[in-house]
Amino acid sequence: MEQWTEQAIVLSAKRHGENGAVVSLLTEGHGRHAGFVHGAMSSKKRALVESGSHVKAEWSSRTGDGLGTFKLEADRGMPHDVLNDSLKLGALLSACSLCDAALPEREGHAGLYHGLCAFIDSLDTDHWNAAYVMWEISLLRELGFRLELNKCAAGGDANTLIYVSPKSGRSVSEASAEPYKDKLLPLPHFLRPPAMRGEESGEMSDILTGLEMTRYFLEHWVFIHSSKGLPEPRVRFQNRYEKLLTS
Repeated sequence: MEQWTEQAIVLSAKRHGENGAVVSLLTEGHGRHAGFVHGAMSSKKRALVESGSHVKAEWSSRTGDGLGTFKLEADRGMPHDVLNDSLKLGALLSACSLCDAALPEREGHAGLYHGLCAFIDSLDTDHWNAAYVMWEISLLRELGFRLELNKCAAGGDANTLIYVSPKSGRSVSEASAEPYKDKLLPLPHFLRPPAMRGEESGEMSDILTGLEMTRYFLEHWVFIHSSKGLPEPRVRFQNRYEKLLTS
């Protein structure tokens, strides 16, 4: 019998059978790991398997490579107002769906687990939306796609970085970018060097610039060969942001 116990974050739950579900978790030591939960869709357990929930998980299986089963216990609740804030809830569902779709199963990603815990905690702060963009940058890095945003790809002034190359993911200074700036992605103000941050730094329009930047690299680096493309919760989250800006 194979068995382990860890704290985890619920990424998704897919109904299987009458009341059961195959639940995908993100753990510190076992990465993204799936298992069957008996009665997961019952009224008693349904809240336990909501995406973003913190749980204590006990996994067991007769063989190491089998699906196995989870026994779950509530660990701690989500930030108090997430379920009443559609934008924050959208960000949480987006993060969980990206992990569920992009991470190889049973491959350790301790840093990403702790990063997702930190992002969930940030939902109680005023800067949760910038924290979300930073979390996506860390996800890209964890998957092997590192954005270099602290120096100019063309050897220009590192104090005047305002663009990102869509090919390399490296930032570009204002002067170096001039001949081909229409082909570059804007670097959001809150990620620019202090001298280049405007009043819009951290505002909703600036966060949207960050979401557009990370979406580009997610689509073209991580999910480029996926038939499903970018997970739908991530698409919905950015669309909701855009609607709020134009309403």
